[in-house]
Amino acid sequence: MILLIQYTLIFASVLTLVALGGCFSEHSGVINLGLEGVMVMGALGGALCMKAMAGSNYFITVILIILVSALTGMAYTVLLGVACINFKADQTLVGTALNIMATAVATVIVKALNMHENPDNVSATVQYGQAKKSLIVKIGTFQFNWFMLVAVVAVAVAFVVLYKTKFGLRLMACGENPQAADSVGINVYKMRWAGVLISGALGGIGGVVYITAGVSEWKFETGVAGFGFLALAVMIFGSWKPVNIGLAALLFGFFRALSNVYSGFSWLAALKIPSAVYNMFPYIISLLVLAFTSKNSRAPKAEGIPYDKGSR
Repeated sequence: MILLIQYTLIFASVLTLVALGGCFSEHSGVINLGLEGVMVMGALGGALCMKAMAGSNYFITVILIILVSALTGMAYTVLLGVACINFKADQTLVGTALNIMATAVATVIVKALNMHENPDNVSATVQYGQAKKSLIVKIGTFQFNWFMLVAVVAVAVAFVVLYKTKFGLRLMACGENPQAADSVGINVYKMRWAGVLISGALGGIGGVVYITAGVSEWKFETGVAGFGFLALAVMIFGSWKPVNIGLAALLFGFFRALSNVYSGFSWLAALKIPSAVYNMFPYIISLLVLAFTSKNSRAPKAEGIPYDKGSR
């Protein structure tokens, strides 16, 4: 049971961070379908940082992992911002392209680095077992991961920023009615850039949390198994509200955790259900949840619509 709680919390942390990133982007008016790719790039930056920081001070290692993965994710979302905000490209197509490109880019970079260190090593795997220890604190048999706390703090900060600050209210105004926001002096382009970059930072951190959830190395050819899209489902189910997103992430995280620990429950093991079915659970649940709740969900009115300052 403790292991189930542990995995539920860590996977919920991933979904919370990435979904909050999508929330900020969409509240600004830009749909970030490239969260899957952002997670991969954030995971790449974080993994390489952990590899380089092996044996360093624990506190410094944790801070640097967060900063590097956030900055890597932000750098990758610059492509989305330039294409969709500056050049007014179709946001769905750009996001899809970023998802496809990220895994290929990460694989090429990791293989090149591995071959530089050892010409015989052509794998796309990064090992970070030593540095990963700095992320975990054992409380009895429970392994507390610092990213669980990061996710909780992110929810609280996101709530305050969106609903209690001038910046957050302006950001949401740009996602609801950018023309009206512009008429009162709000720079819509800057607000949308801010939303996109915040989504990149949170998505990048979510990516490194995902790859460190249960393993000490990651093969980047596998990507992040659709977690970026699952985070989008969490965001929609959570109605683009930080607290609701955190609660929805716990539900989806629970079903994802089952695939890791079901063998530890005798009654589940006795059912002899293939492990692949348990891996499918969160995605099946996401389809069912969205089918029954999406009709009542209310997205920002201007999301996905390129802003033209000259139009009214």
